[in-house]
Amino acid sequence: MSNESRITPLSASHPASHSTCSVRRATQDDLACAFELVNEYFQTIDVWVRDTESKFSDYLLGDDRGVWLVFAGKEVVGCVVLHPLISLPRSGEIKRLYVKPAYRRQGLAEELLQALEEFAAKTARYEWLYLDSKDDLVTAIRFYERQGYEHCDQYNANPQATVFMRKALAGA
Repeated sequence: MSNESRITPLSASHPASHSTCSVRRATQDDLACAFELVNEYFQTIDVWVRDTESKFSDYLLGDDRGVWLVFAGKEVVGCVVLHPLISLPRSGEIKRLYVKPAYRRQGLAEELLQALEEFAAKTARYEWLYLDSKDDLVTAIRFYERQGYEHCDQYNANPQATVFMRKALAGA
């Protein structure tokens, strides 16, 4: 099984339309560009509690966590993070799902999430994935609902989170 999948852009009006986008799990060599994109996410979403570069680097190491990136050529245009939830056995948490505005509505977020979910089920052997969000991120919440995530009780102490969701993984 390949660590990378290819995506053919859907619309000629998108910047990626003349090239193919690819999704793959990040390596330490990707740290700088991935962290730069996460900082864009922090500013766009107005995140108060932000990862340091050192903390973000920890997501890259281990069989129970990871960062997935979407590349349009050599440019990183999307990301998502998975890390274990110590308080909930056989569970992971999704963080930082973000696609640059010019690359949205092409299925890239779905590709990122699918790659993360496959890894979570088959490699990390998680039974559940959790995530938190904010009420004002209506589009994100609807996206997760379409992907099979259901609202659940609060599972963390994120001071900005008002919405909590989870999904059972098949094949874990």
